[in-house]
Amino acid sequence: MSTATTLTGTCPECETDLTVPPMAVGETLSCPECMLTLRIEAISEGRLTLEMIQVSLRDWGQ
Repeated sequence: MSTATTLTGTCPECETDLTVPPMAVGETLSCPECMLTLRIEAISEGRLTLEMIQVSLRDWGQ
């Protein structure tokens, strides 16, 4: 069994291929293409399952 030095996945929104350093399930990253925040849902054989997460903008009461 080899340890992957990078993980790969595809942005669910813009379908950009992503390569990231080793990360854990539950961590978040940003797609460099569409800037969406993605959460790692699963990792299987060096392949990421990514889920888009809603980022709520802070309401400063203006």
